Amino acid sequence: MAAVAAAMRWRLLQVISVAVLGASGTPQPPNILLLLMDDMGWGDLGVYGEPSRETPNLDRMAAEGMLFPNFYTANPLCSPSRAALLTGRLPIRNGFYTTNGQARNAYTPQEVVGGIPDTELLLPELLKGAGYVSKIVGKWHLGHRPRFHPLKHGFDEWFGSPNCHFGPYDNRARPNIPVYRDWEMVGRFYEEFPINHKTGEANLTQIYLQEALDFIKRQQAAQRPFFLYWAIDATHAPVYASKPFLGTSQRGRYGDAVREIDDSVGKILNLLQDLRIVENTFVFFTSDNGAALISAPKEGGSNGPFLCGKQTTFEGGMREPAIAWWPGRIPAGQVSHQLGSIMDLFTTSLSLAGLEPPSDRVIDGLDLLPAMLQGQLMERPIFYYRGNTLMAVTLGQYKAHFWTWTNSWEEFRQGVDFCPGQNVSGVTTHTQEEHTKLPLIFHLGRDPGERYPLSFASTEYLNVLDRITPVVQQHQEALVPGQPQLNVCNQAVMNWAPPGCEKLGKCLTPPESVPEKCSWPH
Repeated sequence: MAAVAAAMRWRLLQVISVAVLGASGTPQPPNILLLLMDDMGWGDLGVYGEPSRETPNLDRMAAEGMLFPNFYTANPLCSPSRAALLTGRLPIRNGFYTTNGQARNAYTPQEVVGGIPDTELLLPELLKGAGYVSKIVGKWHLGHRPRFHPLKHGFDEWFGSPNCHFGPYDNRARPNIPVYRDWEMVGRFYEEFPINHKTGEANLTQIYLQEALDFIKRQQAAQRPFFLYWAIDATHAPVYASKPFLGTSQRGRYGDAVREIDDSVGKILNLLQDLRIVENTFVFFTSDNGAALISAPKEGGSNGPFLCGKQTTFEGGMREPAIAWWPGRIPAGQVSHQLGSIMDLFTTSLSLAGLEPPSDRVIDGLDLLPAMLQGQLMERPIFYYRGNTLMAVTLGQYKAHFWTWTNSWEEFRQGVDFCPGQNVSGVTTHTQEEHTKLPLIFHLGRDPGERYPLSFASTEYLNVLDRITPVVQQHQEALVPGQPQLNVCNQAVMNWAPPGCEKLGKCLTPPESVPEKCSWPH
């Protein structure tokens, strides 16, 4: 089987390299653009059925490329999903989880001490082996302390922030989040980079767009293969858009942000066409997790027909919009029913570069090139983790829940609702309910909203259980969790004095160091 897979991969690489030649006539690997949105839902694009049809460029991208309706993140929260994308590994393996409580979502606010471990190999580090120049634009979110800086983990350039654009803060109890250019900060959100909560106006998406366009032009002029990781955050609350887009959407401010993102993606694709490098550039669009329904409808998106949203391991929290675009290589107008994962972007990108994944660790991502270029379907499980707990698994059309939980009754009664208007008795529970002996099983083809579990006594249920049980057992028996990175918090490690603050006169005095366990309520 390994020999067959290797032969198939070699044939695919021949197809790529024959068509893509550098100036010297030698094969040159394709450029790679990963466009990662923030809290954008499966149902936010016209091609996925959003009724206002305000995403013409993304819809065109799908018409010219391949749509993945069954594409998943690795976690229903931002930081772990980004760590999974860049390492090709589940957060439980790469350390982006907490053991401070069972099934707790955790991420990297600025008081978190941890970040991406030095032992993890990130995609840009590995792409250097094929001569790639790499840039991240937007949110890093894998640790803000100097040791976790993206340029220490393979990226050559960075323009963006280490954390979410929350604020404004008073720079006394809590500092405003810095914005970096490469090694040093160039300002802070709400100061040099304003975000107006009242009007929703911010020019950040336009700045991020220009950073992308300039990088592409420079690398094309130098004839160097490039990796651009465009991780913008306009659709994460507080949602923002630039002045020309404010008030233009039927969907309100969130729709304004989506329209500006769509326009920006259109400009990026048009530049690739103008530079005549579309056949040498692989582009993939997706999101880090489902829409944050807790912020809806004013500042949250749509998860289409799926249950719940961000923070949960129901489909609305984990299933993402996904489009692959590579004119002349990926057949236009195709829909792939391959079960895909954000971790596959790691392995697929390495395959595009002619590189093998690291062999000294478990890699969870698959190479999707056979699905994209030849229409093949590969059977694989999708594991749904929330913190340190395996909550569910999908295999084929069936999903089995081993634990159900939205959030606590206490939070829910205070108005924190991850599933507004979607209560499903016995499913969207407010206590952690264990189903490891008799999992709740849904057929996602017939029941994408996870409302009608199969009868425990049915032949269908028993047959599915027989298929899923050994897959889960094998996974759990072989699993070696990484050292948890999201357990310890300390006010002293916040962004008080980032590199470059001296030049700007923006260094702040940190408080006394008091490490403590992070509190993760859900």
